[in-house]
Amino acid sequence: MRRHLSLLLALIFALIVSAPPAIAQEVTDPELYAKSLKAAVEALDQFGAYDNPKELARVTNIGYRVAQASGYTKLPITFTLIDMPEPNAFSLPGGQVFITRGMLRLGLTDDMMAGLLGHEIAHVVLQHGLKLEHRATLFNVLSQALLIGVMISAQHNNNYGTGAPVYGPDGLPMQMPNHSGDMIEGAYAAGIVASQLLLRSYSREYEDQADQEGQRWAAGAGFSPDGVKALMQMLRERIPEKQEYGYWQTHPFFSERVAAATAREKLLTELPKKDDTAFREKTQQAVLGFLESDKLKPEKEKAERDRRPDGDRRPGEGRRPGDHGASVGADGLPFGRRIGERAFLRNEALAAWPQGPTADHLRLEELHKLRMAELGRPEMARDYGKLIKAYDKQEQEVKDLTPKSPLLATLATEVAGFHKYLESLYPEVKKVWEGGVYQTQFLATFLSNYPDAPEVPQAALALGKAYSQLGREQDAVTEFLKAQEKAPAGSEIGSAAARGLRSLAPRLDELGALERLATQKSDPKLASLAQTRLAELAPSYDEIKDGADYLHSYPESDHAKVVRERLNQLADKLYGEVLLYQAVGEHIKAIDRIQKILTYAPLSPAAAKLREHAVVKS
Repeated sequence: MRRHLSLLLALIFALIVSAPPAIAQEVTDPELYAKSLKAAVEALDQFGAYDNPKELARVTNIGYRVAQASGYTKLPITFTLIDMPEPNAFSLPGGQVFITRGMLRLGLTDDMMAGLLGHEIAHVVLQHGLKLEHRATLFNVLSQALLIGVMISAQHNNNYGTGAPVYGPDGLPMQMPNHSGDMIEGAYAAGIVASQLLLRSYSREYEDQADQEGQRWAAGAGFSPDGVKALMQMLRERIPEKQEYGYWQTHPFFSERVAAATAREKLLTELPKKDDTAFREKTQQAVLGFLESDKLKPEKEKAERDRRPDGDRRPGEGRRPGDHGASVGADGLPFGRRIGERAFLRNEALAAWPQGPTADHLRLEELHKLRMAELGRPEMARDYGKLIKAYDKQEQEVKDLTPKSPLLATLATEVAGFHKYLESLYPEVKKVWEGGVYQTQFLATFLSNYPDAPEVPQAALALGKAYSQLGREQDAVTEFLKAQEKAPAGSEIGSAAARGLRSLAPRLDELGALERLATQKSDPKLASLAQTRLAELAPSYDEIKDGADYLHSYPESDHAKVVRERLNQLADKLYGEVLLYQAVGEHIKAIDRIQKILTYAPLSPAAAKLREHAVVKS
């Protein structure tokens, strides 16, 4: 039978759930936890993690106090920051709670945050996700697919996927051609999963229950019960009721919720704060215990393969899930980094309790994986600068939490070793530089490894020119600006970098690169040229990826609204092409357009139409 793809969560969650045990955290429902884990990883792959250690520490410090007050021990509760500008929060039945970047930027007090996290924890504890019968299809289908995506493959054996036919927006099956070719991974289904998780809604009954229990647990954890009322008032004032996306769509009727929270707080008492160290350690143990379970054997095998120093496939190995391109931001890295289930669990275990021997081991093991990856590269291509930054980040986090940790000495010793090695290698690197025959990658690695070398201004200028010729405009801007900054005042290198930037500005097509030039302060003429070009391009750019990159990097810029409107227009255009190609039997082209919509504009009206009409036969 055909099932609506946009109805996500029920069958897979329609599992028999036993009463919470009165013991420490453990994964007592591994099936539910595993499927919920896959959805969590897919959401992060689609939207990206919000890398903000300070905010994550604040969320976990509040969240675990509230989780402990709930008394829930059936599944480990974890907290993740997701990189979305829309103010929102959501939870999965397996205990994974997500807070968006947009919600954090509203400036919630600790009491308000406790009420928000309590609300999402309540959805888990009260099993609301398991009770949504109208979500009855997708996880059932996706449990049969690779990494939650429908994988449509044109292999030599003519095996076109997972056995779950995909239907287009017109409700007709999308037949795959009978020939060998490249694999198309399922951003189609996977994107719908992730965006629907954020855009789902519970009934008013469930929302009221979550508000009530969340407020009670927040008070029991030592937070003011007034926080829920204040939260609802803030959301009512700051988020227009007609906003198409964000917290309003999934959490309606703020006025009623403010009144209910006001009435409840009179009956609640803020209890003394309780130590949650043991609770968080047990949560960490439960997450790590699942990491080694049989449920993750395929992921474990993939992790072992990816750990090989060369980071590459052995002869005969097929393309791995996650090798396909993802939306790339201004930093040149994909928005959604396919971290995999094992890496997600390790991150959650570290966030659950970021202190002590287990946390130190997790940090060091991750750094050693990065080190092994670099050592697997040719000597001149090893990016020790990137590696040192990763070490420095972990060192600072450990210093803030446990300044007497023995890990600090280990990190310092290893970083000193990197610097000593780079110092010994410098004469050889300098010879290559002076020889004048080198690849672009050599320049990039040189600048990363030797940021204070006297050759930096000239190397940055050369790299900027190379990137400009390659059409990597954003990267060219970065290097020209670096050359300007590092060059001596009045030098020819600085003047050449300025000329390069002024030459680029009027013909730049990358919105992000223009934004950087328009907001720099050192060259008013350059800023004016870039601002003019940006205003011209924002309502008329042609590449949907460019708009997505810009909004990811500059969500609050003066041009963000216009860029978003154009993004939605381009998504609508692609949706029209989906219908056209589907009608004439060009199904590969249709899927390509669907993938673009869900990768670059997952919250657009076009993506909503895909969620509404796409179905899968299970």
